[in-house]
Amino acid sequence: MKVMLRTNDAGTLVVYVAKKDLEEEVVKQTDSEAGKVLTLANGWELEFSEIPAQENLPQTVEAKRLS
Repeated sequence: MKVMLRTNDAGTLVVYVAKKDLEEEVVKQTDSEAGKVLTLANGWELEFSEIPAQENLPQTVEAKRLS
């Protein structure tokens, strides 16, 4: 699924999923075999093969929902 990554005014990473009209802060980042797993405030876990540097945000990237 396509998601947009950005930082909010507090400097926290935020994920926006347009198809679900969902915007949540990232509460945890972990490494996985395929890249990075971001855990959102609502409990979703999204896996990214690559996350752009914060200075290059906002940016739309591909993610895989794990849970």
